[in-house]
Parts: sequence; structure tokens; C-alpha cells
Amino acid sequence: MATLRKRYVVDRPVYSEDSFAEDHEKIYRLHKSTKHHIKQFLICDSKRAKNAALSLLPIIGWMKLYRVREWLLGDVVSGISTGLVAIMQGLAFSLLASLPPSYGLYTAFFPMLTYFFLGTSRHISVGSFPVLSLMVGAVVTRLVPEDGPPANITDFEGLTQDQQRVLVASSVTFLMGIFQLAMGVLQVGFIAVYLSDTLVSGFTTAAAVHILVSQLKFVLGLQVPGINGPLSIIYTLEKIFVQITSTNICDLVMSIVIMLVVFIVKKLNDRYKAKLPVPIPIEVIVTIIACGVSYGFNFEKRYHVDVVGKMVSGYESPIAPSVEVFKESTVEAFPIAIVGFAVAFSVAKVYSIKHDYTIDGNQELIAFGVSNIFGASFRSFAASTALSRTAVQESSGGKTQIAGLISAMMAMIVTVALGFLLEPLPRSVLGALVIVNLKGMLMQFTEILYLWRRDKPECVVWVGTCLGAILLGLDLGLAVGLGVELLTVVFRTQFPRCSVLANIPETDFYKDHKDYFHIFEPEGVKIFRMPSPIFFANIEFFRDKLIEAVGFNPLRVLRKRNKALRRIKKQLQKQGANITEKGMMDLFCPTTEVSHMNTEELDLPTDLKDLPFQMDWNAELPANLSVPRVNLHSLILDFSAVSFLDISALKGLKMTLKEFLRVDVDVYIASCDAYILEKLHSCMFFDDEILTSMFFPSLHDAMLHVLEKHKSDRRKGCVLTDTKL
Repeated sequence: MATLRKRYVVDRPVYSEDSFAEDHEKIYRLHKSTKHHIKQFLICDSKRAKNAALSLLPIIGWMKLYRVREWLLGDVVSGISTGLVAIMQGLAFSLLASLPPSYGLYTAFFPMLTYFFLGTSRHISVGSFPVLSLMVGAVVTRLVPEDGPPANITDFEGLTQDQQRVLVASSVTFLMGIFQLAMGVLQVGFIAVYLSDTLVSGFTTAAAVHILVSQLKFVLGLQVPGINGPLSIIYTLEKIFVQITSTNICDLVMSIVIMLVVFIVKKLNDRYKAKLPVPIPIEVIVTIIACGVSYGFNFEKRYHVDVVGKMVSGYESPIAPSVEVFKESTVEAFPIAIVGFAVAFSVAKVYSIKHDYTIDGNQELIAFGVSNIFGASFRSFAASTALSRTAVQESSGGKTQIAGLISAMMAMIVTVALGFLLEPLPRSVLGALVIVNLKGMLMQFTEILYLWRRDKPECVVWVGTCLGAILLGLDLGLAVGLGVELLTVVFRTQFPRCSVLANIPETDFYKDHKDYFHIFEPEGVKIFRMPSPIFFANIEFFRDKLIEAVGFNPLRVLRKRNKALRRIKKQLQKQGANITEKGMMDLFCPTTEVSHMNTEELDLPTDLKDLPFQMDWNAELPANLSVPRVNLHSLILDFSAVSFLDISALKGLKMTLKEFLRVDVDVYIASCDAYILEKLHSCMFFDDEILTSMFFPSLHDAMLHVLEKHKSDRRKGCVLTDTKL
């Protein structure tokens, strides 16, 4: 049964851009000067000051709307649940940063205090993130290796190895915060758009592989020094397999049991999340059990299990960052800042859309910058967010960052009063918890097949980023991923899919002529479309594809015609003005005379005014006049998808249009953007050959104009010109 469709009829003239401008007066807007923008930026009034305060302190905005009776209980429950997860993840992720576990609790506390006031997201849980922890750990182990002397830094004098490592981690975090704060102040939050979902997915998957390998030494109970640089993952695996026979069976069995239990309970949490008021805090439960069993059976001495050991009780006094560490870690700190912001912003954006509020990328940069600077002053390491922890905060009823503040208070309670209870905790338990939480990131490997089937360039970005980050390290891998991503963008714009369009009968639609059975293509007319900006890198590609579409090279045809015309004129001069029929035949007799013309003369328009007869280049010509036939009288260029032209492309386009015009092919440009037209005028694009009358507001207008101009060439039975727009 055919669907009943509404019909519409529009009766109007066929417009060119010139005739449209005559009938419809355009408003010419005055563009504001740079001086005016600067003046507006510097003006300050009460309203602007109020908006600035609300922007800098988003807590003012959402605190005024806080519904105590409806939201407070949910925030408290969510804060407690999130706090338990944050404590366990802080302890575990500190191993990735090559720091004593107690400093992971610092990261769960200090950054949240400032984000509470400055952050625009109401749902993300601020704290440690495994990828950032690993990137910080790479700097820590490079400057303070386990085996061998530390780097030659004067600030290390008089410090133990753990204190040196804490100084490096806090200094890197401080520098990371400076980068984030600077980018926020300079309003460059848009930088996150250059880290596509595909690139972030490949990068985090590679980070998960690095994290997995780094935790094997804890799970197996081996002593493996930290290794950095390209191919470090391969060297680490080599050292692990060399010592594999020395595996601590107690650590291994305990890790396997914990991973299985946590995996199963997490599956149950996902399956019954609608019925459970809060997810079962399985990480906390297994940690408490492992602490008790380890203490009761004295695992440290009986089975030589490596435990957490002495926990720092309370908080230490603030420290100043090391400028020498800044110099040594600038290259690593910048990508850490970018990755930390990109991950946090992408997670925050998901929940802001879900709960219908807005987040500000620049303010998020400021919030995380200040949070990391503040936290680093108190010995915490790089803070961002973790998707699993944020999911717990949101799903357990959290409505605002009051839940985050309560989770930070829980970390503070453990640090101040309960830290000693975690001292017998085996490090293999923390390693097992880290590994089991990598499931989501490792499952991203399945995206390869999906991307390969749907979008091969995106698949190349994913694989290139992942392999680069695995083999070269996370910092160089991110650079490789960005390079591959930019190359795919260049590839898509430099080599777009061009097409020849045809009319769908009885409509004003024009589609790729290869996609439809019933189409209308008037003889002698070609419609060419390039769905991309035209700029210096693809103007030659545009010209080549256009020549391929029309089936001839206009410059070659023009040169052939000029050569033939020169021969004809020379023969005419020899024969005289009175040419008999026999003389006309002799005019084209074979000759061995070679025509010498420079290239510039050959590229000039064909001059037929001195000929005593009408020259038809498509007629039958003698064999010794080799001039390609041109069965095209009109070429229409669809510029609807051309968003900009640069100067190089403008020059190349002008040259190409003139080449077609000089071989008697009328060229029309349809659906050209108004700003491109303005640029063409300002760049003196138009002259005696290229006229403004060549431009049409739509493809259908251009086609109707062509058909009206070449009525005698229209196909019989065509209803295109009889169809009202």
C-alpha cells in the first residue's frame, strides 16, 4: 500500500544570483572591529560581574536550587558508597603511580575540596584515575628508579626513596595543574574536541594493557623494577617471564580468588541494579577480609607476602614543588593534563546530558587545574575521574557534589583514624582489584571489528593510537594517535568522494547518478559535486576528478584547437581569400611542417574571427587535424558542500573555469555559500570571462537555465522544465 504523501507547488522565476539580488534586497551587516571586541571585553558592570562570579563559582548556582528534603539523603548514601570505592581505588591506583598506598587517600580527599566549589559537573567523582596514575608513575620511576641512583636533582638531597618519589609525583601534578589552569584562563577548553571518542578508546585500551602488565608483579609476588621508554612493556614482560618460577603461590591464589569473587559480584550488581538500593561494595568487603586473614595468619612472615606496611597517619605539612622536576617532566606533564581533562570532561558531559544541565569546558579546566595544584601542595598525585566511581555516585542517588564532599570526608576519616587497619593488606590484593576493574577498558578491543565494518579510517585511528601507546609509551602514543587522527581528517578532506549528479524525474532533487535506476541526464550537461572545502591541498584533486567526470582535459583540447587553427590560418594565407572546393581540400592535405608555438600562446582563447567560414570543432575533421571532440556544452558545479576556499584554491578554480570556457563549455556554480561569494568578490575573482551571472542559488535553477538556453538539445518526453518548483 502506497503511503499518501503531501504535495506542494511553488511558482517562481528561475533565478541566478544576479537576478535574485535584483528582486530581493540584502541587508549588509557591518562587522565589528577588533577594537570594538576588545572594548566590549574590558567593559565591566554589575550584571557582568555577577555572571563572572557565577561562572567562577558554580556552587552558587546549584546551591540556590538545592532541595534539602529530596536530595540530601540520596547525597549522603551516595557519598558513603562512593567514598568506600574511592578509598579502595586510591590505595590500588597509588601502586600504579609507584607511591606508598597512603598517598592514594590524599588524592581522594584534597582535589575534591576545591572541585566542590569550582566544578560545573554535579555527578563526577573526583580522585585518582588509573591511566593518569600510570603516566605519573612512568615519570616517578624514570627519575627515581627502584634499582640504581635517582636523577641528579638537588631537591632529592636528604630524602628517602619514598619521599623522593612523592616529591616527583606532587611536582608533576602541580605542573599538570598549571597547564590546566592556564588553558582554562585562556579559554581553550575546545581542545578536548581534538581527542575523539575513537582516539580516547584506543588510548585507554593501551593504558589498560600497560596497567595489567604493571600489576602482574604484585599478583605474582615478583620483584620487577620499573622500566620506562619505548618498548618498556616488552622488557617488563621479559623480566616477569624470566622470574616466573619464583612466583609467590600465596599471592597468586589470593589474587585469583579475589578477581573471581569481585568479577561475579560486579556481574550481579549489573544484573540486579534496579532492585539493589546501592551496589554491593565488594571491593571494600574483600579488602576487609583480606586484611583480617593476612593479619591472623601472618602472611608477611609466613608466606613472604608483600603488604602495604606503614600507613601515614594524618596529613603532612604542605610542600613546595621542585622546579628541577618541572624541567625534567614538562614533556610528560602536558599530555597528562590533556588526558585528565579529556576523560573528566567526556564523563561529565554524559551525565550533564542525562540530567539536563550544562557544563563549561573552560571552567572545568580551571577547576581541575586549581584542584591539582592544591592537591599537589599536600602530596597528592594527578586527579581526574573514573567512570566506575562516577557511575556508583550517580546510580546510588547522588544529585550534587555534596555526595563527592562526603566521599572525601570518608577518605579523611580513614587517613586520620583508621589507616593502621590497612597495614597488613597484601599488595597483591590491590593489584587484583586494579586488574579486575580493567574489564571495561579491555573490552574496548571488540570495537576494532565494529569500526572496521563501519568506518575504516576510524579503525586506523583506534589501532594506530593503541599500538603506538602500547609500544612507545602513553605520552608518545598519544602524540602518535593525534597524528594519525589528523592524517585521517586530511585524507577525508583532501580526497573526498566526488560524484556526478543527475535529476530524479518530476522532482527538483539531484542525486548521484550511480545510485538510482530512473534518472534524467540531459545530453551535453554534467553536474559535478565535491563534498569538501576546496583548499591548497585538494585543488589539484578537484581538477583531476572534474576532468575524469567530464571525460576530457579542457587545457589539452584548447591547445590542440589552437595548433589546428594556426595550421588552418597558415594554409589560408597561402591559398588566398578565394578558396575553391579543390582549394579547401588542399587546405587540409598532409604536411610535414612543424608548428612552433609557445605554451602561453596555446593556452589563450581560440581566435576564430578571421576565418571565412564557421568552425565546428565537433564536425568531421581531416585525419591530419587531431582535435578531441567535446560533447559537453554546460558544466554545473554543485558548491552546496563547499564550506570555504583559500587563495590557492581560488586561483586554481579560476584557471580551471577559464579552461572550460575557452573550449566553449558554459560553466555554472550552484548553491555557493554567501560568504564564499563575498570572498570571490573581494579577491577580484570575476573578470571578462568569469561573470557573476554564472552563479545560481540552486541546482534546479541552474539546470532550468541550461535547458532553456539549449532547447533544441532537450530529450523528448522530458518533464523537468514542465515541473513547477
